[in-house]
Amino acid sequence: MTDVQPPTPGQELWITRDASVQFTGQRFLFRVISVCPKPTYQGWAWLTGYVLDSRGIAVDKREIFVRLVGLRPARRLPTTSGKRCRLDTPTAAGRR
Repeated sequence: MTDVQPPTPGQELWITRDASVQFTGQRFLFRVISVCPKPTYQGWAWLTGYVLDSRGIAVDKREIFVRLVGLRPARRLPTTSGKRCRLDTPTAAGRR
């Protein structure tokens, strides 16, 4: 069995049933914030990140336990405006 490397922070992934049986519903797009360094079962990892909507905006922060071979990289097409998608994160007292 080949060792699969965990994703890196900033990487966007499609999370599906292939990553774990807990994801039996519709697939979702996930941007990795961090990978827990603590050992787990071989080939599995805890990921912290954001669930993204269709525009690439963060809508929920989650921690998920996934099988690394089941992760699918997302390929984002360039936008016509040339602007990158950004995370819509709340700031102190509503300031930006």
